Order: sequence, then structure tokens, then C-alpha cells
Amino acid sequence: ARRALLPKRLIHIEKRIEELGITLPPAPSPKANYNIICHASGNMMYISGHLPLKADGSLIVGRIGPDSDGNTIEHGYEAARHAGLNLVSTMKEQLGDLDKVEQVVKVFGIVNSTEDFKSQHLVMDGCSDVIMEIFGKPVGYHARSAIGTNTLPLDMSVEIEAIVQVKPK
Repeated sequence: ARRALLPKRLIHIEKRIEELGITLPPAPSPKANYNIICHASGNMMYISGHLPLKADGSLIVGRIGPDSDGNTIEHGYEAARHAGLNLVSTMKEQLGDLDKVEQVVKVFGIVNSTEDFKSQHLVMDGCSDVIMEIFGKPVGYHARSAIGTNTLPLDMSVEIEAIVQVKPK
């Protein structure tokens, strides 16, 4: 009965990605001893932190901030966008069909930033914007946290994890 109350999806997500001119990178593999995803009861999928890997496999690195060694907000935004694309690639690999995503519940981002940088939320818009482009409302509209840290593994500019609700089988 609950299913009947939900609006029917009218757009096939992979077609939407194609129409947007977005190319998903290959789904990444773990860089250490952990699982890339964990399925929990209640159709929840917890996706481990993803790196800002470009489609060519290169990693976007460096700190964000106004110090002389810091990169721009735009650099961080691009990094967060690529990490978001990698999250979507993992969803596609794990689910087989992105239309199985019921809701992107939460995104948590860590920004490699200088001590005086206070705009981590603007960097994380790179990930949120691409998720919204791909999934639209209401599926892509998510809760989010963004924090800064003085270093991340491999000197990556951002690391982003997500919680996703999957449609019941």
C-alpha cells in the first residue's frame, strides 16, 4: 500500500546521465583493508569514503585555502564533484541500475584545508550539485556535513562518504 503512494519515477537515471553529458569513471576499489560498501538492514547502503579520482585515474590532490600552499574553492569544488561521480559509480556497480536508489540520505565530506579556510561547505557543493544533477529531487536531495582537516591520505583534496536508501526488492 505504501508503494502506491509514492510517485512513479519517470526518468531512467542512466539516460539522464547520458543526456547531461556526464561520463562516470570506473567504480573505485578500496585503497586499504576495508569494504567499499556495507549493506545494512532496512535497505540502507553505507558507502565508504571516496576519493576525487578523475576518469583517467589521476587523483586531485592538495589543500584548499588562502595560505600560500592552499588551492582555490574551485579546485576543491572540482575534487568534490569527482568524488561524487565516484560515489555514483559505486552505486551503479553495486546495484546494477541507478533507478534502484530510493534516496540519497546523507553525504559526509572531509576537506583537506588550511587552518584559516572556513568554506568547506562551498567545496562540498561540488558533490551535492552533481548528485542533484543526476538524481534530481526528491531522490538526490540529501542531508550533508562538511568538515575541514589539515591532512588526508594520499594528499587528496577531499574524501566523501554517503548513506543511500535502496528500493525494496
